[in-house]
Amino acid sequence: MASEATTLTVPGPDGPREMRISSPSRLVWPAAGVSKLELAEYVVAVGEAFVHAIGDRPVALQRYGAGVDGEMFFSKNPPKGKPEFIRETPVVFPSARSHPMLVIDEPAAAVWMVQMNAVVFHPWPARARDIDHPDQLRIDLDPQPGRAFADAVPAAFELREVLREAGLEPYAKTSGNRGIHVFAGVRPEWDYIEVRHAVIAAARELERRMPDRVTTAWWKEERGERVFVDFNQAARDRTIAGAYSPRATPGATVSMPVRWEDLGDVVPGDFTIRTVPALLAERGDPWAGLGGAPGDLTTLLEWWGRDVANGQGELPYPPDYPKMPGEPMRVQPSRARKSDPDS
Repeated sequence: MASEATTLTVPGPDGPREMRISSPSRLVWPAAGVSKLELAEYVVAVGEAFVHAIGDRPVALQRYGAGVDGEMFFSKNPPKGKPEFIRETPVVFPSARSHPMLVIDEPAAAVWMVQMNAVVFHPWPARARDIDHPDQLRIDLDPQPGRAFADAVPAAFELREVLREAGLEPYAKTSGNRGIHVFAGVRPEWDYIEVRHAVIAAARELERRMPDRVTTAWWKEERGERVFVDFNQAARDRTIAGAYSPRATPGATVSMPVRWEDLGDVVPGDFTIRTVPALLAERGDPWAGLGGAPGDLTTLLEWWGRDVANGQGELPYPPDYPKMPGEPMRVQPSRARKSDPDS
């Protein structure tokens, strides 16, 4: 029996490439009826903006062999059978382990990753040529249970003011679910620890201005129904879905860049594999300017130093991280109280 397969012609900087898609009719999003071929065609349709946002960076892939309702695994090592035109770059992880990761330089590379069942693309905040110094500051505004996207919107607008006061120009996108991601281009002169400290400083300033609506509490039991400012997304090897990346939601949503003037009217579910290409063609790329005038972290790091002097020091790292200098104990506050005989 002949194998079901098709070929996409994908434009690129070195001319068109013929990219094979096996099982093109297989549903990646069963609830939305979106197929593997539609996903590949989406990546081609948004190719220029996709590469601008995600390209030239190590990228981790969320892969779903049986669609988004099935099992998922993160792929950081290059899969077998990688075409020669797709670049790799060596990456050192917090564990000190090192191995190569894929880099997207053209839409055809992303199409091949779709062929390998990639659905969500997680780019690093640093360029492939210098993975030790991020050129993006990223802040994830994550509404807690009981809250929704609309609750993150006022926090995003206030965060924009915080970052502008610190000399940065922020950009916003939907997470593809309930949250909002705020990015700012920075000069690649600071390491991950310094960038994370800058993010914590911005997060604490936002929390001071909106204490009833925003929290930097790492432990879920302390967050309540506020919007959590996830500072640990700035830690090394922590990534969030890139701009224009699909998400593994039932509706085949996309993490969509938006203009600040439109953010208050956004409905995240409106941005899907099927709707985003036309919206991008009509409105242009709201993130076209990101990285064009990279900013300086000096002010945020001065705020960090001020907060440390006032007794607000390091915050917990993710649980799989090695113990970091100055980090408090990684134990839930309720458990710490139970183990303390004087509490």
